[in-house]
Amino acid sequence: MSEQPTPQQVRRALARVERGAALDVAEATVLLAARGDDLDRLTAAAARVRDAGLVAAGRPGVVTYSPKVFIPVTRLCRDRCHYCTFVTTPGHLERAGEGMYLSPDEILDIARQGAELGCLEALFTLGDRPEDRWPEAREWLDQQGYDSTLAYVRAMAVRVLEETGLLPHLNPGVMSWEEMNRLKPVSPSMGMMLETTSRRLFETRGEAHFGSPDKDPDVRLRVLEDAGRLSIPFTTGLLVGIGETLAERAETVFALRATSRRFGAVQEVIVQNFRAKPDTAMRHADDLGLDEYRAAIAVTRLVLGPKARVQAPPNLVDLAECRALLEAGVDDWGGVSPLTPDHVNPERPWPSLERLRDLTATCGFELRPRLTVHPEYVRQGEPWLDPRVSAHVAALADDDGLARAGVRPTGLPWQEPDGGHDALHTASGRVDLHTAIDTEGRSADRRSDFSDVYGDWDDVRDAAAHTTQGPDRPRRGAAAATSEGLAALRAAERDPGALSDEHALTLMTAEGDLLDQVTRLADDLRRESVGDDVTYVVNRNINFTNVCYVGCRFCAFAQRRTDADAFSLSLDQVADRAEEAWHLGATEVCMQGGIDPELPGTAYFDLAAAVKQRVPGMHVHAFSPMEIVNGAARTGLSFEDFLIKARESGLGSIPGTAAEILDDDVRWVLTKGKLPTSTWIEVISTAHRVGIPTTSTMMYGHVDNPRHWVQHLRVLAGVQDTARELGGAAFTEFVPLPFVHTSAPIYLAGVARPGPTLRDNLAVHALARILLHGRIDNIQTSWVKLGVEGTRAMLRAGANDLGGTLMEETISRMAGSEHGSAKTVEELTEIGAGIGRPVRERTTTYAAPSR
Repeated sequence: MSEQPTPQQVRRALARVERGAALDVAEATVLLAARGDDLDRLTAAAARVRDAGLVAAGRPGVVTYSPKVFIPVTRLCRDRCHYCTFVTTPGHLERAGEGMYLSPDEILDIARQGAELGCLEALFTLGDRPEDRWPEAREWLDQQGYDSTLAYVRAMAVRVLEETGLLPHLNPGVMSWEEMNRLKPVSPSMGMMLETTSRRLFETRGEAHFGSPDKDPDVRLRVLEDAGRLSIPFTTGLLVGIGETLAERAETVFALRATSRRFGAVQEVIVQNFRAKPDTAMRHADDLGLDEYRAAIAVTRLVLGPKARVQAPPNLVDLAECRALLEAGVDDWGGVSPLTPDHVNPERPWPSLERLRDLTATCGFELRPRLTVHPEYVRQGEPWLDPRVSAHVAALADDDGLARAGVRPTGLPWQEPDGGHDALHTASGRVDLHTAIDTEGRSADRRSDFSDVYGDWDDVRDAAAHTTQGPDRPRRGAAAATSEGLAALRAAERDPGALSDEHALTLMTAEGDLLDQVTRLADDLRRESVGDDVTYVVNRNINFTNVCYVGCRFCAFAQRRTDADAFSLSLDQVADRAEEAWHLGATEVCMQGGIDPELPGTAYFDLAAAVKQRVPGMHVHAFSPMEIVNGAARTGLSFEDFLIKARESGLGSIPGTAAEILDDDVRWVLTKGKLPTSTWIEVISTAHRVGIPTTSTMMYGHVDNPRHWVQHLRVLAGVQDTARELGGAAFTEFVPLPFVHTSAPIYLAGVARPGPTLRDNLAVHALARILLHGRIDNIQTSWVKLGVEGTRAMLRAGANDLGGTLMEETISRMAGSEHGSAKTVEELTEIGAGIGRPVRERTTTYAAPSR
């Protein structure tokens, strides 16, 4: 245990607090030891910060609570926390005559009773992934037709919304990015206690979290970050007194602050005191003392600041002691139920609302009910609330975002917003958006919510400083062909596809004569693989909407719904563009759009079908992996089922965009909320498995370095190897995409560099040809981003394909590309002719066109 701070250290830190100075971890650790008069000074300072925050929030003197019912979906869990009495075993449940899970009828009965009593929240609480530990749980789910516990939770959340009107707050423990993305459309908020960042408590036998895989602090912090990336209002907190040191306690608070500042998604922080329970491994541990608890609350308030909502459960202390919690900076009592017990702390009944209201009033505060999602997020709406639950929230909220006085929930349909498919079927599109695509560029250099939608820019700069550090490039001009470089080149000549990472990195950073030799090798391999023909496809890009709240920091295409540059096309407009392209000789339409929260999940099927119905012979190349994830989440379908349905609707192939750099450290700098690397790979691999070919891409030259480029190509090679082994579809091409910086938010914010150099472009195209040799035959170069001369240079460095005529290309144009948004066949032919290469048309899958 750490050394106890001295009274002098405490008072020095207190003096800084009272001057309004920001605390560091060491000072917070010292203040956690405050007692007596020092503790009173500490809590008084924390209370002043809380009061200022309530004034700034527009509700001075208001303390909130959530009227809720507690729905223990299952008490089974794969973890073994040493203080928990909530979790049980299948044997205990069987002896008690209970099921492995609450049945749908049991869940709805609890919810209905709660609604009748005026509850507004349905708190879904359960153990982490019980099916991973208990065969009985797996058997129950199989019998009920659910793939997982979380699939059952999702289905029950929909039924609670539809049949009772209660707002689900989901608290199922550790979840992946993909799982939270699937749950967001059925739940206004979610939660998971961080508890502690102490690895000692997790890794040391006999400590509180030993043997519990889901209590790994790194895993739990990743959940908080993923919730932030997905713009999910998220409840979290710390559990105080489970054996952590004061320093570990302070570090936990600062970790919560960092996540909250980075994404703004932490809607409240619970400071929960440990209470020992019989029949647990920690039954002999001391309960957290009140003074220690007060200090923890006060330090949490001071570190998190006035904007934070800090909660303390009122049932875990005596009612009279709740006054001390308010005096320490609490502004929320959390969920209080008139119906169900606190199943996690069953020995501690809820105080009656009348007594809690009276106590709060004697402290000078008004107690008001709130919803499960806090008022700030209710008022903002998008992107925090999915449109599928926003009507349920609006039915219960007042103008301040709190619970409407006297409101009683009633069931509402859980359905697609604005009439579902009608949003895309109207001839004029959505009434609040433009329906014509601008062909001149942006009307403003950034979207209206620039300072908010991308997260904390200071944090992004710090992360970028790490990712941009790469290997030193040789700076020796013609002398760059060193023995190391020549050895790497000889290895590439012998077996290009088996090049080691270090040899590949040497060639990726080549300059001068060595780079010339690398590009010559790549050109030789291109000739060997596909001959001298330069290919192209006659196609049209159709960007059907640019409304998006994912927060990609490189994207100038995405707009807020109310921005002047926002647009959305109807199904008829999409079909009209496809038909026009067909008459102009196109064989492909490439359709992609923003992740619009109001876009129905089934809209992707409708878009493909609209094109095929109007132009049966047109190949539909559409929907990035991010769009596939979005559609699957909103329809509740698995990736496989969604892709099969899309294929049946007319989808022919998928663009492998949304890849950027397949390294999560880089991805989380480039984007706030786009899918992680593992999910991109899963979507692409699933598409291949069900017979849908895809392209592959890499956007480079921003906050990345050459090592990332090599590893990205390695990932693509592995995916292609697997596809070939399974005998299904595969990558048809690789498309290097140079970063266009001009209007990119991450460049405007001073984080990214201004795109790749000519050397970078040559090296990436050449190494793509070398490392993917024997795997992906076609390397495409982007005339949109590189222009005519740049494209010709890449065709001499291993590339063989020009992509498409496009007819319109909104994404690069809005990012500031200066090379146009369409090329005629004659112009593409001239690109090849300028370097003495024949040019021929191809289809999406590189066959000869038959029309």
